[in-house]
Amino acid sequence: MSSCRFDVLGLGNAIVDVISQADDAFLLAQGLRKGAMRLIDESCADALYAAMGPAAFVSGGSAANTIIGAASLGCAAAFIGKVKSDEAGAAFVHDIRAAKVSYTTGLAEDGPATARCLVLVTPDAQRTMNTFLGASQNLTEADVDEEMVAQSAIVYLEGYLWDPPAAKAAFVKAAKIARGAGRKVALTLSDSFCVDRYRSEFLGLMRAGAIEILFANESELHSLYQTADFETAVAQLGAEKVLGVVTRSEKGSLIVTNGEALAVPAFPVEQVIDTTGAGDLFAAGFLAGLCKHKPLATCAQLGALAAAEVIQHIGARPLADLRQLAAQTGVAI
Repeated sequence: MSSCRFDVLGLGNAIVDVISQADDAFLLAQGLRKGAMRLIDESCADALYAAMGPAAFVSGGSAANTIIGAASLGCAAAFIGKVKSDEAGAAFVHDIRAAKVSYTTGLAEDGPATARCLVLVTPDAQRTMNTFLGASQNLTEADVDEEMVAQSAIVYLEGYLWDPPAAKAAFVKAAKIARGAGRKVALTLSDSFCVDRYRSEFLGLMRAGAIEILFANESELHSLYQTADFETAVAQLGAEKVLGVVTRSEKGSLIVTNGEALAVPAFPVEQVIDTTGAGDLFAAGFLAGLCKHKPLATCAQLGALAAAEVIQHIGARPLADLRQLAAQTGVAI
């Protein structure tokens, strides 16, 4: 992997998160299902934003959060995602480049506004996400830098990209280039509702060898194999020819490969403030470990450490230097 220009390259929706505190009554009044993610249009986004309380604006997007976390752990990182040439788009570009991530995707000059995700955080630290995909849906095959993909040791793809047809084509193109160059391709399932929509296609990607690393949380795994029994779902994942990484919140994670499962505990935290980005940052730590040729258990420990950092503050991106934090806690990368 040392011969590559980048350790990890992410393809995903380029989104600005708008994060606000809310109680269960507000969610009920707005007809929202706590802890879920739904896609909304621009008018719905405007109406919900008007009803929300004070909000913090933080550049986000699932794969972008992962890539920034990997960069914080010392990886050479890059990202491909679409924003519009507007105020929110400028903020996204500034933030991702400030995190030392290579970002060269051309800005959209017309069409919908830069994507935003309205995140409502309840007192139990659950986040309910309402996503207007905006300009991020207009990612196309033309935006995929073939040389950048071929020079990335791991290409990390976001399941949410499977919704817009043009972005799906970009996803497939990147995966094909990466596999053709002998690189690793990782997929995060993103959301159980996303899996419900594209279950057969995600399974097909795994079974065709288009991806070799799969990230999922418990609910996504249950959805993928259409079973309420966790052990049954894990057994089915173990039969796939992929490295499966299953996150289980406070129960830690499970690494599933070659029919075997290795449990790795969660990293202890003093107080959970906001679970937004926990899975994204877990993936960041795990991928960083893989890039540095660490044992799988160490990769999961790095993931747990990165996830623990991000859930102790508002926002889905690390505030601490994760490489420094890893050194301080004895999981040096």
